[in-house]
Amino acid sequence: MNKQELIEIIAEKSHTTKSDSKKMLDAFLETVTETLAQGDSVQLVGFGTFKTSERNARSGRNPRTGEAVEIPAKRVPSFTAGNTLKEAVQSDK
Repeated sequence: MNKQELIEIIAEKSHTTKSDSKKMLDAFLETVTETLAQGDSVQLVGFGTFKTSERNARSGRNPRTGEAVEIPAKRVPSFTAGNTLKEAVQSDK
């Protein structure tokens, strides 16, 4: 499913226009992005938690040359699924 398909389904389920649904989805994504950029997390009970985690600096290798490369530390986004979401995905098998 891509973003446009998601917007269409949101519009249908919420009985709103596609334009309004796009605004709602964009506002949600912008809010989650801004919150994570500030170092906070977003917890949606039953669905999951968006958060950031720190990756330590490490040594790696360039696959083409085999040369050692230093990979700097960085903060990365992550998502942990909630129990309701996990159960819904498992029950479809």
